[in-house]
Amino acid sequence: MTFNQEFQLLLRACYPLVYVATPEEERVEAAIALSAKAVGDRPVYIWDFVEGYQNNPNYQGFGKRNPLQALELPEKLPQSAGGIFILRDFQRFLEDISVSRKLRNLARVLKSAPKNIAIVSSEINIPRELSEVITVIEFPLPTTVEIKTEVQRLLASVGQNLADKKLDELVNTARGLSLERIRRVLTRAIAVSGQLQPEDIELVLEEKRQSIRQTQILDFYPAKEQISDIGGLDNLKDWLLRRGGAFSERARAYGLPYPRGLLLVGIQGTGKSLTAKAIAHHWHLPLLRLDIGRLFGGLVGESESRTRQTINLAEAIAPCILWIDEIDKAFSGIDGKGDSGTTSRVFGTFINWLAEKKSPVFVVATANNVRALPPEMLRKGRFDEIFFVGLPSQTEREAIFKVHLSRVRPHNLKNYDISRLAYETPLFSGAEIEQTIIEAMHIGFSQNRDFTNDDILESASQIVPLAQTAKEQIEFLQNWAAAGKARMASKQSGTFKVNFNS
Repeated sequence: MTFNQEFQLLLRACYPLVYVATPEEERVEAAIALSAKAVGDRPVYIWDFVEGYQNNPNYQGFGKRNPLQALELPEKLPQSAGGIFILRDFQRFLEDISVSRKLRNLARVLKSAPKNIAIVSSEINIPRELSEVITVIEFPLPTTVEIKTEVQRLLASVGQNLADKKLDELVNTARGLSLERIRRVLTRAIAVSGQLQPEDIELVLEEKRQSIRQTQILDFYPAKEQISDIGGLDNLKDWLLRRGGAFSERARAYGLPYPRGLLLVGIQGTGKSLTAKAIAHHWHLPLLRLDIGRLFGGLVGESESRTRQTINLAEAIAPCILWIDEIDKAFSGIDGKGDSGTTSRVFGTFINWLAEKKSPVFVVATANNVRALPPEMLRKGRFDEIFFVGLPSQTEREAIFKVHLSRVRPHNLKNYDISRLAYETPLFSGAEIEQTIIEAMHIGFSQNRDFTNDDILESASQIVPLAQTAKEQIEFLQNWAAAGKARMASKQSGTFKVNFNS
């Protein structure tokens, strides 16, 4: 259902107070005007704190700097007269007891009149006492068709044409931005050279990064890591490589659905986050990192609104990778959290989206503690596959040492006995191997020489691996995976068993 369809339905159903969450004030007001025309050509009255009501000469300036007086206009008009009253930034006044009380009184009156109040704001801020009378509706980011129309309008204004391929590339790059941001960045590009150039796509990408940062929920994460940077995990890498072209039009013509995502469960420091970055780089897709903790706000409806905003933004930018790190910490023990059900509602919204999404958003979620995950998260249909990432075998440790040493000593790799290093670090994760090399480099640097095998072995002897400090957790994870609850990320994980007595 589109915004116009949903808004018109609310108008016909006599919903008195509607809260539209969007930063695109101009665009949403145009959409509301179209909806008003569709339901009986109702007049639209627009108010803001500085100017009062502006677009009707009979009430010009009415309610100026007086939000309580602004709420009197719906009652001043005849009972049978229809109207939609747009109140800009009105969320700032909802905490005022007189405004709150007036809105609740109006909600009763407007149920029987063809009048509706629409609060337009870029953020959700609804006091608890108004939560029962206000209906929140999301205003989506512009569609591909809307973006293309705007880009073509700007091109026509400078008498320029773009080849279809370049136009489509520019439009796809701009997905996820508001129409105002798209206008701004393209106008800036035109001002520099008099027309749009192929390299202006980088300006659009930078604007997109800025826009995502401003949500304070998602991060636009630069992905430079490659599949070859992952040591071991051959089953997982094979699975990913087979799906490298699954977002192409050729895959759609073949009948393939979009890949849904992966849940990577395992021990800390074994390459789960690295895998998320490598997927984005290998598939040439933008990587969005979601910190689920940022979804939760203190106001009524704020957490749910942020969740929907995140989903809408990810789908607008799609195809993309949505990386959710340590998802187990966000949703652990949701039934026992004393937050009036907010966590459960956020989890419900998110899990339903995972199950029903049709958009090309590939979700990569990582978890260290599978016992903390709600059972619904592990049910088939949420993700394409659940992989267990265990401690690396000796062969995999050799690959990990080679990756890290090739990065810091690419020309002296032959000086290191990689087989011995892997043999002497039986319980080490990938992250612990990396830290061992860094510590060895400190030893060599402090003595004005290059670091050696002995330095690496000495630093390894000083590190107590997580496999020893978190023995019970790792044993549980291995037994859980061995019971067929997850697919092994490594070809050797099925036979590799940690010996905690070594």
